[in-house]
Amino acid sequence: MEFPGAPATYAIIIANLIASIYGLSFDRGFVGSFAFNVGALVNAKQHYRIFTSSFLHGDYFHLLFNMMTLLFFGPVVERLLGTDGFLVVYFGAVLASGIVSFYVNRANLAYTSLGASDGVSGVVLSFCLFFPLAPIYFMFVPIGIPAIIYGAFYILISANMIGRFGGRVAHEAHLAGAIAGVLLTIAMRPQILAQIFS
Repeated sequence: MEFPGAPATYAIIIANLIASIYGLSFDRGFVGSFAFNVGALVNAKQHYRIFTSSFLHGDYFHLLFNMMTLLFFGPVVERLLGTDGFLVVYFGAVLASGIVSFYVNRANLAYTSLGASDGVSGVVLSFCLFFPLAPIYFMFVPIGIPAIIYGAFYILISANMIGRFGGRVAHEAHLAGAIAGVLLTIAMRPQILAQIFS
């Protein structure tokens, strides 16, 4: 089966839906076996968890929010960067998130996280570079925020929130994914900087 225009985006969404629904509804042990866990990385060298954790979610709202966001931004970025470029941004953001999350939480072997927010953050910030003035609507706010301002605030807020509220939200993962999305997009399309500042 082919998905015209954005095959990687749709494939990632389908994989997330299958893995997350299975884990949430049928086998919680499956989630534990593939979530990001510092102890598993240190003691068992299960480095694959950096990537597998991005296909799992803690609840259905978490899954729905991430997949709706990816559905909105992913196809646009994939068409602009091509499928290979999109995959570089998405999984580059996931990898950067895993490395930073490990570094920040390396002293806590019990630390566990999961979700596609890291890769999705990279894609959203990539979109912000291509369309800096496009309005982005956040939650129930009726007024759109220019993408470049949204992206800047997203990075600043994520950086400021690291370590707060008992680490229930992996802000360091969001931050790393967002910055990776920006840097990788610029690396592949350096002319985009001229567009932003013109």
